[in-house]
Amino acid sequence: MRVTEENVVQQIKLKNEDSIPYVLQTYGGLLNAIIRKYLQSNQQDVEECLEDVLVSIWFHIDSFDSTKNELKQWIAAIAKYRAIDYVRKSEKSKQNISELEFDERVSSQQISKQIVFDMSYLLKELNDTERTIFEKYYVEGVTSREIAIEFQTKESWVHNKLSRGRKKLKTILQKGEV
Repeated sequence: MRVTEENVVQQIKLKNEDSIPYVLQTYGGLLNAIIRKYLQSNQQDVEECLEDVLVSIWFHIDSFDSTKNELKQWIAAIAKYRAIDYVRKSEKSKQNISELEFDERVSSQQISKQIVFDMSYLLKELNDTERTIFEKYYVEGVTSREIAIEFQTKESWVHNKLSRGRKKLKTILQKGEV
C-alpha cells in the first residue's frame, strides 16, 4: 500500500517498511535541524541520532495520540529528546576522557621534567655562548634574527653556532659520554 500523510501512522503500526522512507522524505529536514541544534558535533553523531529517532518512531508509534498533537510535533519531540540524550552521553564521555588526559598529562609532566633535566645536563657540554643561543632558540623560541641583534652579529653566525652545537651534541650522544 502507498504511504501518504493520511495513513503514515497506520502504515508504521502495520510495520510497513515503506513508511520509514516516507517519514525521512517528509520530516527529514526538520529532524536534521533539531538534532543539529543540540549536537553541534560531527556528521556521524547526527546520523546515529537520526537513526535512533527513526527506530524510536518505529517501535513507539502506539504511544502516538492524534488527539493530543500532530505527527510532526510528536516526531520533533522524539528528535529533541534523543539529541539531548546524545549530548548527555557525550558529556559523560568527555568527562571520562578528560580524567584520562589528566592522568596522561601528569605522566607527561614527569617525563618532561626528566627530559629537561637530561637536556640541561647535556647542554653543559656546550660553551656559554652556544648554550645561551641553544636555550634562546630551542627552549624560549626566540628567532635567530632576534638572537643576532642581541649578540650584535649576523643571523648566519647564529645559524652556524646552532649547527655546530647540534653536531657537537650529536657526537656526544653517539659516544654515550653523557
